[in-house]
Amino acid sequence: MSTPTSPSSAAPRAPMLSTADALATLLAAAQPLAGTETLSTFDALNRVLAADVVSPLDVPPMNTSAMDGYAVRVADLAQGSRHLPVSQRIPAGHAPEALAAGTAARIFTGATVPPGADAVVMQEQTEAADGAVTFLHTPKAGEWITAQGADIRKNTVILPAGTRLTPAALGLAASVGCATLTVVRRVKVAVFFTGDELTMPGEPLKPGAIYNSNRFTLTGLLRNLGCDVTDYGIVPDQLDVTRATLREAAAAHDLILTSGGVSVGEEDHVRPAVEAEGRINLWQIAMKPGKPLAFGAVRRAQEAGADSKPGGEAFFIGLPGNPVSSFVTFLLFVRPFLLRLAGATHVSPRALSLRADFTQSKSDRRNEFLRARVNPAGGLDLFSNQSSAVLTSTVWGDGLIDNPPNHAISAGETVRFIPFTELLY
Repeated sequence: MSTPTSPSSAAPRAPMLSTADALATLLAAAQPLAGTETLSTFDALNRVLAADVVSPLDVPPMNTSAMDGYAVRVADLAQGSRHLPVSQRIPAGHAPEALAAGTAARIFTGATVPPGADAVVMQEQTEAADGAVTFLHTPKAGEWITAQGADIRKNTVILPAGTRLTPAALGLAASVGCATLTVVRRVKVAVFFTGDELTMPGEPLKPGAIYNSNRFTLTGLLRNLGCDVTDYGIVPDQLDVTRATLREAAAAHDLILTSGGVSVGEEDHVRPAVEAEGRINLWQIAMKPGKPLAFGAVRRAQEAGADSKPGGEAFFIGLPGNPVSSFVTFLLFVRPFLLRLAGATHVSPRALSLRADFTQSKSDRRNEFLRARVNPAGGLDLFSNQSSAVLTSTVWGDGLIDNPPNHAISAGETVRFIPFTELLY
């Protein structure tokens, strides 16, 4: 009969990983997915380009007027002539005739500058009457003319592969005539939630039960990132059921995401289920809120048939069950992981250096992510309760203060602030 191990002789726990090391480990494992699709440019918002967009033309494709006014030959006005007949009228979208020497052309913003003209005089610097115009200003060559190719040159890459397509990027693609774009296929994510205490809104709340807020938060975040989401709902706290759900989810998904059950309690079945169906690294991350985060993979069943191939793996990430911990760890770890899978080049959020308008004298040995918001004076206010169970803070706040370990914050000092606008999409 074995002798129980005393606390003093137990193997020491592995040190907690820093947030930077944990994120580096995830991103090293995330290789861009194979598989692309071609979409209408209208439908490609927030997708990731799979191929460079190369402009087939100059933009603008001709010299255009940057003002309503008159196109002229500078030499005509430089010779002292201040009064010229108007030889033509050029609206945008119309092809002009060559500008005759000694004449001016009435021209409008965006219209093609006629051959022979080398400047535009804005209408506020002219006086027009009886088919002629008097100039109150002598222009320089090129004045108020947008040169052909001033924005984009033909055959240049305007959007490289790996670009996430914002509304502005879609407009840029459209400006060179792209009706369709080739993008990486959507990341397929299966999500489920563990905990016999979880109840869905609309159902009676039994003693000891709580409503499942994480299901709404996490599926919303996944859809914000353009994922193809399968929601398996609430899975009972049973090892066999958890294993069966993992097997089913692995079959057709790139990532399995769970909330709850990744710690070491007797009712935490996700970790042993993943270990039985694949592999796992359970991290104790030196962060607050967060700390428990599981990362690994679940084996896919082998394909049937004589020429069967190994089924491969689906990635697995298990998030903490506390609502703020789940929210923050998703933003800091799952979001960049998903973006890297989708082929995005840039996955790190941009941070701001802002003034703390509060004092937090108590420091923590872990990297803290504090919910805060920008006040009218441009500084940061701190939410009064930073508990990992207080979901109110995530709605009240504008973002997270990334506070280093063992660092107390004094009013007036500059802190690193990551806006939610950098983390939610």
